[in-house]
Amino acid sequence: PAPAGLGGGGSMTRRIDLAPNLHVEIGDDGVAELIFGPAGGMPATDAQGHAALGTVWAQLAAEPGVRCILVRSLGKGFCAGGTPDVVQGMLASEAARLRVMREGRAIVQGMIDCDLPIVSAINGAAVGAGAAVALLADVSIAGQRAKIIDGHTKIGVAAGDHAALIWPLLCGMAKAKYHLLMCSAIDGLEAERIGLVSLVVPDDQLLDKAREVARTLAAGSPTALAFTKRSLNHWLRAAWPAFEHSLALEILGFAGADAREGVAALQDKRPPRFG
Repeated sequence: PAPAGLGGGGSMTRRIDLAPNLHVEIGDDGVAELIFGPAGGMPATDAQGHAALGTVWAQLAAEPGVRCILVRSLGKGFCAGGTPDVVQGMLASEAARLRVMREGRAIVQGMIDCDLPIVSAINGAAVGAGAAVALLADVSIAGQRAKIIDGHTKIGVAAGDHAALIWPLLCGMAKAKYHLLMCSAIDGLEAERIGLVSLVVPDDQLLDKAREVARTLAAGSPTALAFTKRSLNHWLRAAWPAFEHSLALEILGFAGADAREGVAALQDKRPPRFG
């Protein structure tokens, strides 16, 4: 555990390291801050971090004194998704694909089933697993210069993990199809306009606003908030078959030629040449 008083929204009482660039700071205000790193860099989820994102929600819900979870980043973006090593592993190995599928399912189910309210503070790019965590939060707050991208189809795989589950509910089917098929970048202002995020604020006010919301929720009735979240999330549970199908098709796609070409094109900074 780190000494009290280091970082965090309130006086930090404890730090939990989950992966090299993912940790939690638990304050005495009831808020646990789940933090992507590295500071000043572009956060991404390596194998250890991706696995941790599947289990951390239940872990924090069981922590005494934690009443709300705030997800934020120390980096120049929120989270860019899987590292190149994770992606290459999926292209090369069935075992890696099946592992990532299990973990991806655990991330989505863990956030839905967590009775604690979850707040995300979206700064800069949120892509892949980063977009999933950002948008599955119960209250999503974006900076004006946030950039939300679901880039699955651009690299030749289905928009799986979270998108088929929640985008149509957030912004409607027409906008969901447009952005998921086109892989277009959505800034904070547009994300709020179409309903993809709860709120947009100037970038220099993002963390303060997110902490204000998180502390307000932490001070609320735990049962009232949990039961409201649990009830509303039945809309997501009703769409669960669509999620399971999309995730399976995404993982299947990583075994195909289009995914190999899409990833190679991204690395070579050229347009993909799909068959």
